[in-house]
Amino acid sequence: MRAVVLAGGYATRMWPITRNRPKMFLPVGDGTIIDEIFRDLEADDRIEEVFISTNERFADDFRRHIAESGFEKPTLSVEDTSEEGEKFGVVGALAQLVEREGIDDDLLVVAGDNLISFSLSDFVDYFEGVDGSALAAYDVGSRERAKSYGVLDVESERVVGFEEKPEDPQSTLASIACYAFERETVPLLGEYLSDDNNPDEPGWFVKWLQAREAVYAYTFDGAWYDIGTPAAYLDAVEWSLDGGSEVAADATVEDSDIGEAVHVMAGATVRNSTLERTVVFPDATVENCSFASSVIDEHAELSDIERENALVGGYTRIN
Repeated sequence: MRAVVLAGGYATRMWPITRNRPKMFLPVGDGTIIDEIFRDLEADDRIEEVFISTNERFADDFRRHIAESGFEKPTLSVEDTSEEGEKFGVVGALAQLVEREGIDDDLLVVAGDNLISFSLSDFVDYFEGVDGSALAAYDVGSRERAKSYGVLDVESERVVGFEEKPEDPQSTLASIACYAFERETVPLLGEYLSDDNNPDEPGWFVKWLQAREAVYAYTFDGAWYDIGTPAAYLDAVEWSLDGGSEVAADATVEDSDIGEAVHVMAGATVRNSTLERTVVFPDATVENCSFASSVIDEHAELSDIERENALVGGYTRIN
C-alpha cells in the first residue's frame, strides 16, 4: 500500500500566520500537525511509501522538514503551482500525483491538516476487512455544522448517499479527508476528471464513486479537527492541552495571568499580561497586553495592546 498526504493548500484564511509556512507545520502540543500523521504512517509496515503532495511555493519547506524529521518513508511530490489561483483542486492534484509517481497499488489518502484521534493503522485494518474502498466518518453533532462538510447516508456501514455541503443536511455524519482506495479503483480518478467533474472537493469524487462501486464508512468517536481556520487551530491546541495550559521550560512568564488553553513556546517572553486561549510562538515578546483567542507568531514584539481573535504575523512590532 502507498499513502498520499495532501499538503498543497495555501491556507489564506489563516494569513499572516500561514503566509510563509504550510499550515501543516503549525505547532500542536509537542509537535506539528503533519508529524502526527507521519508517525502513524511510519509505524505501519503495510505502508511502503508516503508521498507528500504539495506546491512549488512550499516545496523547500517540506524538503527541510523531511530531512530534519528522521522519518524515512516520506517522499516529496510537487505539483506545478505556486499560488492559490493556479491550484488543480484536490482531486486533480491527486490524479496527477498518481500518474506522476506511477502508483499501482492500494492507496491511502489523508489530508495533512487533519488532526484525528484514531490510529491510521486502525483505519487500514478496517479497509482490509471490507470489499471496497473506505472513508473515515465523524458525527459533527449538529445539522448546522454539517452544512460545511460532505454528509453521508450509510446503511450497514456502506455509503448509499452523499451530499457535498448541503443546504439541508439529512444527517450529521460527515466524511473527513481520509480515504482508502483499492488498487483497481485508483485509475478511476482519471476517468472521473475526464468527464469534466468537479476537481476540487474530494467529496464529489466519493459521491460519483459510491454510485458505481462499494464504499464503506469507518465511523469513529473521539476528536477530529479540520484545521482550516484560526478557530479550528485553537480548538486543536486546546484539545492537545486537555483544557490546561503549557509554558515551555525556557520561556519567561512574569506577573501575568495565564488562562486556559494557552501555549507559550520556547524562548517566548510574557510580562504583565493576560492571556486566554492563545498561542505565543517561539521568541515572541508580549508585554502589558491582553489577548484572547489569538495567535502570536515568532519574534513578534507587542506591548500595550488589548485584542481578541487576533492573528499577529512573525516579526511584527506593535506598541
